[in-house]
Amino acid sequence: MCSTLELPELIETEAQLDACLSTPTKPLIELMRRLTGDLVVLGIGGKMGVTLGIAAVRAIEVAGISKQVFGVSRFSDIETRTQLEDAGVQTIRCDLLDRQEVAALPSVRNVIYMVGRKFGTQGQEALTWATNVAIPDHVGYHFQDSRIVVFSTGCVYPLVSASAGGCSEEVAPDPLGEYAQSCLGRERMFSYWSEIHGTPICLLRLNYAVDLRYGLLHDIGVRVYRSQPVDLTVSHFNVIWQADANGQALRCLEHCDNPPKILNVTGPETVSVRFVAETFAQLFGTEPRFTGDSDGSRMYLSNAAKAAALFGYPSVSLLKLLKWQAAWIQSGGRSLDKPTHYEVVDGRF
Repeated sequence: MCSTLELPELIETEAQLDACLSTPTKPLIELMRRLTGDLVVLGIGGKMGVTLGIAAVRAIEVAGISKQVFGVSRFSDIETRTQLEDAGVQTIRCDLLDRQEVAALPSVRNVIYMVGRKFGTQGQEALTWATNVAIPDHVGYHFQDSRIVVFSTGCVYPLVSASAGGCSEEVAPDPLGEYAQSCLGRERMFSYWSEIHGTPICLLRLNYAVDLRYGLLHDIGVRVYRSQPVDLTVSHFNVIWQADANGQALRCLEHCDNPPKILNVTGPETVSVRFVAETFAQLFGTEPRFTGDSDGSRMYLSNAAKAAALFGYPSVSLLKLLKWQAAWIQSGGRSLDKPTHYEVVDGRF
């Protein structure tokens, strides 16, 4: 099992990668000892959900306590369901758009909500709104006696300049485009049920969690490796290792509140796209190519100072991530082929 306290020099296989992404930290193990009640992860079949669910199971096992972890999804991929069950997650197949199916879910004390739809919004706006707003209505009503951590996005904030230091939680939402508007709708639905029933909630606004198989670093690294131009239309971004994002999300169960607490989760740096591309070029022994230009005034950036004060800085540094990512690409490591479209600043996904 990988340890965040003893990180490997390189990650060479998917088994090693999944182990590193799902190994619980000491604070997470201690949380599970304190936490009352079982845990359900809604939308566990997505990119982050599998490793989050397994990390929770492993933390419970190491803590030596008895607690059930349920994983809810449509499970269109049977291999994902098998992987979760083999790890000890009790899976439940459910269409969360169906209010009656949601009503049949066990009333679990602790809820991690990871459901969302982004790419493919253009042309299917109704489905995006149903996923991002109707499902929170069903879930907020059913789990009114739970504490709920809701995965949201920094895209609800306005576009800002690279010099602004990122949007803090005090910045008023100003979503651009239907995807971001529907994400604010998700937050509003959970906030409504929190107000009605007193449900403690944490709205977790995430910016660019990365796994070596996908993510913004993967997108830039692949382009540099293939001698393709890197787009500088968006000049800076935030990024955080997926295991750190998942760990913080689980630990947010102790920070749910009414009215809902808002917390930005991302890495501490405002990262330069040019710096990342040039670093990859050095690691690959090549020259970077660039396209586009930015005046540095329109991009999604978040300030995660509050999360860092609560949880400490991420366990994996930016330079470590770049080294891991470069080696993964060079060795032909698998890609999920799910680009982030980080360069999009018109709200159309």
